[in-house]
Amino acid sequence: MPTVTLNRENAEFWNELCGTGLARSLGITEPSPKSLRRFDEAYLRFYPYLGQYVFVQDLQGQRVLEIGMGYGTLGQLLASQGCRYYGLDIAMNPVAMMRYRLSLLRLEDGDQVQVGSALDIPYQGATFDYVYSIGCLHHTGDLGRGIAEVHRVLKDRGKAIIMLYNGHSFRRLVYLPLLRLRNLIRGRFRSHDGTADRSRWMRAFYDKNAKGEAAPHTDYVSRAEVRRLFQAYRTVRVESQNCDPLVLPGGLVVVSREKLLNNLARVAGLDLYITAVK
Repeated sequence: MPTVTLNRENAEFWNELCGTGLARSLGITEPSPKSLRRFDEAYLRFYPYLGQYVFVQDLQGQRVLEIGMGYGTLGQLLASQGCRYYGLDIAMNPVAMMRYRLSLLRLEDGDQVQVGSALDIPYQGATFDYVYSIGCLHHTGDLGRGIAEVHRVLKDRGKAIIMLYNGHSFRRLVYLPLLRLRNLIRGRFRSHDGTADRSRWMRAFYDKNAKGEAAPHTDYVSRAEVRRLFQAYRTVRVESQNCDPLVLPGGLVVVSREKLLNNLARVAGLDLYITAVK
């Protein structure tokens, strides 16, 4: 798909804030400060490991760029650490949400949060001390270029904290192939739009909107591919995080997700968290 077309489709898709499903489950319908606190508390309970990628850094006074802001939980967490926060997103609504959150923190940095593409970051080289991008670059359609752009805008010895979907996760290697085989046998394999589009069907298991439509594009990477993609960096650490509960075909949960976060998730989790130093 041409980059211009994919950018347009991504802008439309991600205008529905990433995290909207969680907000609905909490009964949140408006972004009041109280509602956002409830959302953030639930979000950080669901992703309890996220803090270790924020609080181990000394962000005071540092220039920090976040690419892909969603509901703004991570952005507000970063900004509250005393850094000089900048935000970039392909869609307008995440930008508006993050500007609103910064206003709640009484930070006059709204102009530093803008609409733009991760494939053409609108800053000069060697601008940032840190770049965070959690679950964004694998949707751009050109993962290598996105990672190269992050490298370009980082200062020497700057640090990138990137989350990409794990191509060797339990979901990808075991659960989805078995589910697809079962559905094919039963003659029930269909994507949301009624077609037998395997890629779209799989993408919807990772990101879908309120209509059930899958994200326009998703890449999945192995640890070896991460090493290749980040070869321009001095050091690269890759950690596996996140997972699904173990569920029987009838929907019975055998092992809860929480019990798997420190074992299965650390080996074959859904996400790869990459910490790379330029």
